[in-house]
Order: sequence, then C-alpha cells, then structure tokens
Amino acid sequence: MTAAFVEAVELVEPTVVAVERDPSGRHIARELRPGAFLAPRPLRPSPGRLRIALVGTRAGLLAGDELLLDISVGPGARLELVEPSGLVAYDHRGGTSRWRARVEVAEGGELHWDARPFVISSGARVERSMAVSLAAGARMLWRDTLVLGRSGERGGGVRARTHVTYDGRELLVEDLDLLDPDVRELPGILGPHRVIGAVTALGADPGGRPHPYRMALAGPGAQVRLLDTVAPAIEAELAAVWEDWRAPGGPGTPGRPVTNG
Repeated sequence: MTAAFVEAVELVEPTVVAVERDPSGRHIARELRPGAFLAPRPLRPSPGRLRIALVGTRAGLLAGDELLLDISVGPGARLELVEPSGLVAYDHRGGTSRWRARVEVAEGGELHWDARPFVISSGARVERSMAVSLAAGARMLWRDTLVLGRSGERGGGVRARTHVTYDGRELLVEDLDLLDPDVRELPGILGPHRVIGAVTALGADPGGRPHPYRMALAGPGAQVRLLDTVAPAIEAELAAVWEDWRAPGGPGTPGRPVTNG
C-alpha cells in the first residue's frame, strides 16, 4: 500500500458522534471518533444533555478534500454540538471539495447544533449536503451561516443541499445553487449580499417572538433566514433567534406538543 493511497483513505474517514440515554436517565457517549478534519471532544455537560465540541484538526478544505460527519442521537437523549471555530474552503485551483453530514435523531431525542460560519474563499468550489432523519417526537435546532468570500473577495461557489424527513415524511428539501457568481448576484437571488445565515427548528414549533423572515416548514418546524453584505449583523440577529427558540417554551422544552402545522 502506497503512502498516497493511505492518505486518500484517511481523508474520507467520518467524524462520528453517537449518544444514548441509559435506563437510569444518564446520557452517555456511545462513540466519539475523530475524522479527517474534526475531532469530537466532550465538554462540561449541561443539565439533562451532553455537550460535544467539534474541534478542527486541519486548517481548512482544499481541492479533493471530503469532510464527513455522522451524528446519531438515541431515544430520549439530548445532544448539543458546539463548534469553537468556523471552517474555510481555500482556493481549489479548479478542483472541488465536499462537506457531507448525516444526522439521525430517534424518538424523543433532541439535537442542538450551533454551527460556526463556513467561508467559501474565491477560487473554491464546494458541494455541501445535509441529510437529517427525525423519528416521531424527535427535535433539532440548527444554526448555520455561509459566507461567500473572505474580506475583499467575491467568493467561490457552493451548492448546498438539505434533505430533512420527520417520521418518514419530507419536512425540508432544498437545493441552494450558488456556484456561479454572475447568476447568484442577479436581483431577486442574492444581489450584493454574500452572507446567508439561518436558524432552523425541525420537529417542533419553536414558539418565540414574531420575526418578519420566519417561514413555516412542511410540517412541525420553522426557519428564519437572513441575507447581508457582512457577517456581524447577521450573526447578532441569528444569535437572538437562536436564544429565543432554545429558551424555555422553545423546541427543546420537554413535553412541548409537536404539531403538523
């Protein structure tokens, strides 16, 4: 086996986080396995949940790289994923990189994932896919931000696909094609904006205060998506929505009814 082949195998190793709740109600990490780009690290737990940090082990994505995540939450378990820093896709010089996440949350389980900004530098071309399967009574709160370019850059291209099912039925299906700057900068698409951020509640009505950009999903859940030319304003507003939706009475509240509308 050559060194080049060994390196190629390492690049596709997924980061694995699997948590369960034992009969006594204690949360346990059944598996924490580092991947090629991220390593899961336990944090001081919050009451009633496990907290895991996804710590970067490489500087960022280059052409040919593939970042894989495999997250599973067992019945009745609660997991909070924390990202200490964002991710940067650098100039791919004509190549492509991939970011793929697979998430499964069992009945009564809950996942909070507060993702840091994902920066697509000029010259990068990224395919990103998020596949989420929620059982009946499962919940997920997800915050994510895409930034097209570092300071002063026009930004590279990204195609972000999201497919979420709840109790076997499609809840959110999206194919966001931002590969061509000339197309995405047209009026009615992104225009001058290069920052796209969202907070998405899946599997439950998040309640909270009204928001002008709140959108109902095709089932239990909602999303607030914002556009801007710079990141700080979006991050501040998304942080407020995040805190509102995760507060008591939000989707993480035990016993909150799950509706289909």
